[in-house]
Amino acid sequence: MSDTIELTAEIRTTVGKGASRRLRRLEDKVPAIIYGGAADAQMLILSANELGKAMQFETFYSQILNVTIDGKTEQAVVRDLQRNPANERVQHVDFQRVSADREINVNVPLHFINEESCVGVKMQGGTLTRTLTEVEISCLPANLPEFIEVDMAEVESGSSVHLSDLVIGEGVTIVALTFGADRDIPVASVTAKRGGGAAEDDEDAPAEEAAASDDAAEDADSE
Repeated sequence: MSDTIELTAEIRTTVGKGASRRLRRLEDKVPAIIYGGAADAQMLILSANELGKAMQFETFYSQILNVTIDGKTEQAVVRDLQRNPANERVQHVDFQRVSADREINVNVPLHFINEESCVGVKMQGGTLTRTLTEVEISCLPANLPEFIEVDMAEVESGSSVHLSDLVIGEGVTIVALTFGADRDIPVASVTAKRGGGAAEDDEDAPAEEAAASDDAAEDADSE
């Protein structure tokens, strides 16, 4: 596991759209909220600069964060992050508190390895396509993986890696698979190379048909 990301927050006492706009534009702050667990929901203010640095880490979106509020640190995960569609600036962040004895659902990134040596691509000329970049899992906070590896080395042309093929840690469940076998979707696939023979035959067919028609016409004239 990588080092835990730390964030420092202030308690927000002013609410409303106008107050939030002033925070973002004049003070370079980002409004936020933390909720869940036994405590009440708490309105927060984050430094836009500190938040931006934390968001550069892939684990910001999938791991447990330490959020310090007035000197007291709480553990939480990012549950929602709203951006301005015009400039991509963060408008608001929702944090959910976590408890050591309660399972949480988190989207964890997939790390694809050995793509360059994949049998289906290197030896059989297939094309590799990633279908998913992350997967939702359920587990206790202590079992939360930083990412899940997808080893493509032995995947042959015409084959796929499904959710059920992923190697996950003990105590970790892939949420989709709890809803039945029909949710066992591909994570990545290697598409077989198309053969040229069939295409060439199709291209020759019109010419052959035309030649056959000409021969039939000549036979009719000779009669």
